[in-house]
Amino acid sequence: MNINLTLIGQMITFLVFVIFTMKYVWPPMTKALRERQKRIAEGLADADRGKHELELAQHKSMEILRDAKLQAAKLIEDANIRALHLVEESKEQAREESARILKHAQEEIVIERSQARESLRQEIAGLAVMAAGKVLDNEVNEASNSAILDKLIAEVASE
Repeated sequence: MNINLTLIGQMITFLVFVIFTMKYVWPPMTKALRERQKRIAEGLADADRGKHELELAQHKSMEILRDAKLQAAKLIEDANIRALHLVEESKEQAREESARILKHAQEEIVIERSQARESLRQEIAGLAVMAAGKVLDNEVNEASNSAILDKLIAEVASE
């Protein structure tokens, strides 16, 4: 009987231990496990959400970078086009200016040429009058006329 009684005592003690454990020890442990499980699930959800937000931010930054590159390329293209227009405008202005200067120079040449011709005409007329006067002052003979003309030519050449 001792064995039976001991066995029954152990069973009762074990049953009390199980009830005590189920009532006072098990609920806090399951609560702690549930809270830990909940925190782990929240951490995983936060990690997934963070990963998703990171992907979105990367996509957005790639779009912004692509847009910035496109805008930069557009600005460079516009600047190149503007530079080409400015070069063409400058070339056209230079052509117009050179044509104007050339026209002005040609006009001055024509004016100076006509002035030189007029001056030469007046000088020739003066020389002719002077030669005629000297020829008329002297005798009219071929030798003296030739000498007078040679002297006149020498005077004109020396001037």
